[in-house]
Amino acid sequence: MQIMITHGRMARTRVVQLSPWRLVAMAALLATLLVVASGATYHYIFLKAAREGWPVVSQVVKLVVRDEIAQRDRFLRDNLDAIAQRVGEVQAKLIKLEIMGERVSGMTGMKPEELEPLKAKAGGGRGGPFVPASQVSLEQLRAHVADLDQSADLHTDLFTYAESKLLEARLKALLVPSSKPVDGPVGSGFGFRSDPISGRAALHSGLDFPADVGTPILASAGGIVLSAEWHPAYGHLLELDHGNGLTTRYAHCSKIHVGVGAIVKRGQLIAEVGNSGRSTGPHLHFEVLVDGRPQDPARFLQAPTAFAERPLAQPRR
Repeated sequence: MQIMITHGRMARTRVVQLSPWRLVAMAALLATLLVVASGATYHYIFLKAAREGWPVVSQVVKLVVRDEIAQRDRFLRDNLDAIAQRVGEVQAKLIKLEIMGERVSGMTGMKPEELEPLKAKAGGGRGGPFVPASQVSLEQLRAHVADLDQSADLHTDLFTYAESKLLEARLKALLVPSSKPVDGPVGSGFGFRSDPISGRAALHSGLDFPADVGTPILASAGGIVLSAEWHPAYGHLLELDHGNGLTTRYAHCSKIHVGVGAIVKRGQLIAEVGNSGRSTGPHLHFEVLVDGRPQDPARFLQAPTAFAERPLAQPRR
């Protein structure tokens, strides 16, 4: 592009040569100047007019600002209502969890007085007027969220406590001799009978499980090996301590697989059936003692049909 400049006083005409990149640079410079000028105009005229209350400009500015504020308020209100609705849904779920927690606590055997500290933590009873979600303010919503957070902590504590109670009950059940030490029928039960060797009336302090020599003997419950020794009457005798004064005895063994102090679990192989000691044939003599006093093992083992006393060709002790 060429621009020719002429003047009456000039002797000759001047020609200015403009290349394309110069035109682009000039256009960019012009646009920048326009943006700066508009920004300055808005800052120094419109804002000043709004502050000082100019008759016409201030009204225009107020309308623009009012529209922007209204749009922002509508946006915030829509989001606030959505959050309030979501908070209500979460609160309904927490109420269901509360009912479920009370049911679970009842199943675990927890007493109502045990839950009093948790109820006190939750702040006791609750109530108040019904306020629709559309009328909830931001501060009220924050208070609701804080209450939900506290309620969630309460339910977490409740379920943790219930879990510990269930675990405690499970551990206690694992330490109670409730599984048969030998897979087979019971020969001679607990109580008075004719002694198989002397023929006189005597107390049989356990259950006899007739089986072949070498038949596996399994721990009836978890515990610690209290003793593993020879006894004149019991033969090779193994005793397990299950805690709380509860012990079990496994007598007339042919072989013992665990040593004193070993920790065994329910169903673990601990010995083998034999015919050692005061015995008339291969069998396991199984006893349950509480504080050193013999108890009927049938009260602990959970197989009632297996405890009926059956006649034997050769009585065993």
